[in-house]
Amino acid sequence: RSKSMVLGELTRVSRPCSPLDHEKALKAGWLKRQRSIMKNWQLRWFVLRTEALYFYKDQDESKAQGCIPLQGSQVNEVPANQDEPGRHLFEIVPEKDRTGISHESFLLMASSQSDMEEWVRAIRRAIWAPLGGVFGQHLEETMLYESQCGPQRLVPVLVEQCVCFIRENGLKEEGLFRAPGQTNHVRELQDAFDRGEKPVFDSTDVHTVASLLKLYIRELPEPIIPFSKYTQFLSCAQLLTKDKEMGITELGKQVKSLPQVNYNLLEYICFLDEVQSHSNENKMSVQNLATVFGPNILRPRVEDPVTMME
Repeated sequence: RSKSMVLGELTRVSRPCSPLDHEKALKAGWLKRQRSIMKNWQLRWFVLRTEALYFYKDQDESKAQGCIPLQGSQVNEVPANQDEPGRHLFEIVPEKDRTGISHESFLLMASSQSDMEEWVRAIRRAIWAPLGGVFGQHLEETMLYESQCGPQRLVPVLVEQCVCFIRENGLKEEGLFRAPGQTNHVRELQDAFDRGEKPVFDSTDVHTVASLLKLYIRELPEPIIPFSKYTQFLSCAQLLTKDKEMGITELGKQVKSLPQVNYNLLEYICFLDEVQSHSNENKMSVQNLATVFGPNILRPRVEDPVTMME
């Protein structure tokens, strides 16, 4: 296992450690970092941004104590040590410098396994985003990036690939979109797409592919129906219960007013109509599909149980 290094002790991390004020935090929370000389652990408040992972002495501090540059780096989970149970470690391995020398890695400790896994995924996403990361990226950005790298598509490659696979292999699969896929395999596929790869689904379980599609839609920073359209669409739903014909007309107007990329994605995942047409076999009625997909298609900016039920 490569050793960690004291942040800020070497010139490699002596670059300015002040993030831009307008730069949005991708994730924040408490982590312990290991110092290289004393080998002791320091609890610090970490903030993940696009280019680097910044750390602060306290949550309210405005000036970072240091930062870990992310460009070209890798992040890996460190296997659990039986002699030291309860340590949830991961490391950030910097890129080699121009002389080809590998620097020591930064060793960090999370409070739980799930917290560690969330940090690893978030940091990987930040590293891969400039390379065409998919999950957690705005739909418009993904479509723009993919249009520059290949043939013009209406929806992201991931969505197209998932839907085609489900059409061919799983429309009659019981519990489609309700039964969970294999968590580890979903994560592997997610990481592969974020790296710009196009993994083949040949031997993949259809529930895993369905879970991957749901995860992509759920992690969009803004739902398929934008936050700005939420109240209008909710009003359509209420109007449908009073006057179905008028409600359908108004709903049509609202759908056509969506941004083009959102409209294309919404239209594409309406293959769910094919899924419910096989509900005798897959047990996924319109109501079941609405329960699964509804919150991922239409949700308010600030969620609460009452609005979610509406």
